[in-house]
Amino acid sequence: MKTVSNQFSATSMPDPAKMSKNGMLTQIRTRIRVDPFTAAYELVGRELGRGKFAVVKKCIEKATGKQCAAKFLRKRRKGEDCRMDILNEIAMLESATANPYVVALHEVYETHAEIILVLECAAGGEIFDQCVADNDEAFTENDVIRLAKQILAGVAFLHRNNVVHLDLKPQNILLTSARPLGDIRIVDFGLSRRMDNITEVREILGTPEYVAPEILNYEPISTATDMWSIGVLTYVMLTGESPFLGDDKQETFLNISQVNVDYSQDTFEGISSLAVDFIGALLVKNPRKRATAEECLNHPWLNSLAHPHPHPHLHARSASSSSSAAADEPEASQSESEPESPAPCPELDPPLELSSSEEEEEEEEEEEEASGDDFTHRVLIKTRYASTDPDMSFVEGFKGF
Repeated sequence: MKTVSNQFSATSMPDPAKMSKNGMLTQIRTRIRVDPFTAAYELVGRELGRGKFAVVKKCIEKATGKQCAAKFLRKRRKGEDCRMDILNEIAMLESATANPYVVALHEVYETHAEIILVLECAAGGEIFDQCVADNDEAFTENDVIRLAKQILAGVAFLHRNNVVHLDLKPQNILLTSARPLGDIRIVDFGLSRRMDNITEVREILGTPEYVAPEILNYEPISTATDMWSIGVLTYVMLTGESPFLGDDKQETFLNISQVNVDYSQDTFEGISSLAVDFIGALLVKNPRKRATAEECLNHPWLNSLAHPHPHPHLHARSASSSSSAAADEPEASQSESEPESPAPCPELDPPLELSSSEEEEEEEEEEEEASGDDFTHRVLIKTRYASTDPDMSFVEGFKGF
């Protein structure tokens, strides 16, 4: 068996000296096994998820009968060696082993073409599924309060240890069970970075609808970057709508840059004013004025359980609702967005772009032509947002594996 590194104790955070300049961790302590994965695990059932360069499958450990999730990551993408990206993801998972709300890493295998992460199996699936569910299956406000507490507890742990996730969204929050509602597990640390007091990290990373303004402006990333995403995530869980989604990616980026948020009574019908206040404390353009994870855990909304009924999902947010936010937007958000001129909307790198159907066909052709050595953390998928129309509207979204 092959050992990559054994630099860190089971409870210590990685040494900052082992970081690359962009905040990626370069060494791990988990032993990487090179014996056959199928000798110890049996793949069962349907795939849990698939991307262009990664696939997640359910598996059972033969010795114990324990159910796990095996994440198969290709080490190369179009001829580029991405092994260090995978090691960074492993190191980030290792750094959070003491937290119950981060998915547990059990083992790592390596083949000629892939690295396989054996992870805890969260049988309840993504919280995204219930964000877009019908009324009788949708989250109640009490459900969202409970889940938000757990998400914040997990993120607060990461932030105390100078780790930023950078891709928090409904697809990356899993449930241990759907019914009854289980606990959350934060997954997909492929974009995560370790912050320190010396190096500024500036990268275009994340999922378009959830990225913070500083990402679009190519400003330094911080723990506050995750907090913006939690604000968007909470909005989606409560309303079933994506607050910044525009008709195209440029409009989405403009909505984010200008903090165009619809806080109208129609959108938040049946939802408490404390919930709106909570979101308003996070969707603040200036990252220094955004609430921290610890501050959010002390917010009055998270200590109120008074809304047992599912809220009605409304239509997916349209461009017109983006521009109608000014009258209803909380004062905190207005104060952040009004004094500043709209920032330019940058062209993000290809993994973040919202593709047209023609571009999708090109992506599919590239995938068919790609060799078995390709790898990526982010893949294009169809993402559905809730609508009261009989024909559900679909928008292009992104999902990381």
